[in-house]
Amino acid sequence: MFEAEGVDVGALLRDCGFDANELAKAEARFPADEISLLWQRAVERSGKATLGLSRELAARHGNLDAVGHAMLCSPSLLAGLERLARYLALVSDAATFGMEPELRGQWLCLGNIGSRRPVPRQRVEYGMLTMLMLCRWITRHELQPLALELVFAPPSDLAPYREAFGLTPRFGAHANRLLLAGADLLAPIPTQHPALAALHERLLEEQLARLGQDSVRARVCAEIARRLHQGEPRRQDVAAGLGLADRTLQRRLQAEGSSYLQLLDQTRRELAQHHLADKRHSLAEVSDLLGFVDTSNFFRACKRWFGLPPAQLRIQLIDGGG
Repeated sequence: MFEAEGVDVGALLRDCGFDANELAKAEARFPADEISLLWQRAVERSGKATLGLSRELAARHGNLDAVGHAMLCSPSLLAGLERLARYLALVSDAATFGMEPELRGQWLCLGNIGSRRPVPRQRVEYGMLTMLMLCRWITRHELQPLALELVFAPPSDLAPYREAFGLTPRFGAHANRLLLAGADLLAPIPTQHPALAALHERLLEEQLARLGQDSVRARVCAEIARRLHQGEPRRQDVAAGLGLADRTLQRRLQAEGSSYLQLLDQTRRELAQHHLADKRHSLAEVSDLLGFVDTSNFFRACKRWFGLPPAQLRIQLIDGGG
């Protein structure tokens, strides 16, 4: 995609310290901050503030491989998106994806965990557009989102966004999310194939096991991260979001030597570093994004986690983040 936008990819990879040979390995994994650096340098080299904001590029290069094919065999778009949530770890262990019901349909929410470096807006916007084009590919329908919300400040030129998404996004939102109509989500997929879907799922489950991403802990952390901006999530709600009974969730976490409260604290700690490294958020906003009822609780947690109050930690993270 970068090459299609006129970026010298060889020079870009060398500049960011990437081994081009590693990119050819199907199961190679790259730290989230390295991918954000790659996007940042690509934007700088291209001089394009809307790098990747093209339907054609997102449709051509936003390939989810086996996960996408499993979605394509699903009975409905909603079922396909539920498979995406289940197998997202095969695409990225730093991204989070979830759905939030709304009267008109469902919000598709994309997030990020495990990052210290601020995620460039272009990376997020390309991800949202890829999601839309994936839904169109699966349904074979020119579906139109009802709304799009992005956390970033509004740009000076809104035309590229209207051309890409077919609407004007709402900027400065609390999360990056896309609203699809209920009818579009429930309409039958022309390529649905139960037997082939079962085969894909078996292969994906094997890949999950090889990656070690099939633990309940990993899924709980992703679900917590998805819900935190709405306030501290209850264990029962997280269990329901994962399709588990509350007692089942407790037993599985205990078997893995963990607990819900430990994972809640761990996820908040990781996200605190990510949000504090992003100067767009005030300290009060970071506290809200982490689901704390007031900033004093956030300040105490920050001191416990890092030995520093949030303001000092922010300085350290920004100075060290490059």
